[in-house]
Amino acid sequence: MNEVVETLRNIEQNYKIFQQQQFTFTKALDHTREEAHDLIRPVATIVQVQVYKDHHCISATDRRILNMFISICNDLRNLCQKLETVHPGDHVTNGLLERCKVLLNDSNDLSAIRATYPHGVVNYLSFEEARNTYGGVVSLIPIVIDHLKEWVTYTKRHLLHQVSHGRAISKKEAPTSQKPSSVRLAAHTSISNKNTVQLQEKDFQKFLLENQRPKQKAPWRPPGKHPF
Repeated sequence: MNEVVETLRNIEQNYKIFQQQQFTFTKALDHTREEAHDLIRPVATIVQVQVYKDHHCISATDRRILNMFISICNDLRNLCQKLETVHPGDHVTNGLLERCKVLLNDSNDLSAIRATYPHGVVNYLSFEEARNTYGGVVSLIPIVIDHLKEWVTYTKRHLLHQVSHGRAISKKEAPTSQKPSSVRLAAHTSISNKNTVQLQEKDFQKFLLENQRPKQKAPWRPPGKHPF
């Protein structure tokens, strides 16, 4: 899990650098779309950006920023594959991963997605036409990163709950291990009580014997008055 968190943190750092160059990214798309005579349709897929970079890029600066976008998308795709092996997951985590894999599919249509608050990537686009043309492609990476951060947070909470539950069960089972001591104490108490009863029986028998002895008769005296 620590390796996953570190990988995601590194991707976020790379994305922050890319985000600071969003204007350079959109200008590179402008240049390559013009070279490709493809100015009508919006930039809607990752493979579209790849084609622009490979076949219609004449500037090193444009090639560098387009390649940075594709590289971050590949890193996110690889991380999704790693997450499937780290934790078996449930309907929540599996749903998040499935969403990410669909978004990162090379041919998936991104034109309708929009990153919302706290992300301002769409608001940074200058014109309405630019927002319609590039709104999806600039929203892709922040949306996927949000899903993966949610995956990490949920999984950590789930694992912590499992650990806490295991400790609670251990505490409940702890008195069971002390049963032999309790049995010995009970046995000792039983023996002590038995001895007490036996002593009480002996004292009672002694009392009976003493009270059953014939009483000695006083010596006979003739009737009449006696001085005492």
